[in-house]
Amino acid sequence: MNTNRLEAFSDGVIAIIITIMVLEFKVPHGAELQDLLPLWPLFLSYLLSFVYVGIYWNNHHHMFHLVRSVNGSVLWANLNLLFWLSLLPFTTAWMGENHFAPMPMAVYCFDLLMCAVSSFLLTLAIFRHEGPASALQEVMGQSRKGTLSLAGSAAAIPLALTGYPVLAGLLVVMVAGMWLLPDHRIEQAVGQHRA
Repeated sequence: MNTNRLEAFSDGVIAIIITIMVLEFKVPHGAELQDLLPLWPLFLSYLLSFVYVGIYWNNHHHMFHLVRSVNGSVLWANLNLLFWLSLLPFTTAWMGENHFAPMPMAVYCFDLLMCAVSSFLLTLAIFRHEGPASALQEVMGQSRKGTLSLAGSAAAIPLALTGYPVLAGLLVVMVAGMWLLPDHRIEQAVGQHRA
């Protein structure tokens, strides 16, 4: 099967995830700028999650430009990723509503870890399906960025649980920072693939 339906479905789910996250903002009852101040934890958590969802969408988009076809394993691996991404509105809201308290922060970090693991499993499913001729595998090989992001997301959980949610937050911000720019190897391969 080609990748068109998988990509279209994934794009739709990701758009809904972003929409649900922004709907968590409740309009303040006052008309002054200071009435917005109580919303800062929600806005900050929304901003972080928006960046993460954008990173996953961007990487997903680039990745599937190099994938020729999908099978059932790839479809299920993609659904697994979408499942963990779909929990972000809940974990984001819980973290923001509770001002980055240790347990909500740890649950948020766990969700991010599972998104990273799911993305890794999706990549492995593609590699297995396409075999040694996989253009994606040729370009990606061993990704240090992927390993570092898994380690960073995993390390953030005990930091949050042991009373250091700010450090956990800084760690997940650093992980996001690593992924803000798409992998140039993939962009070059996509350009060559289209030529």
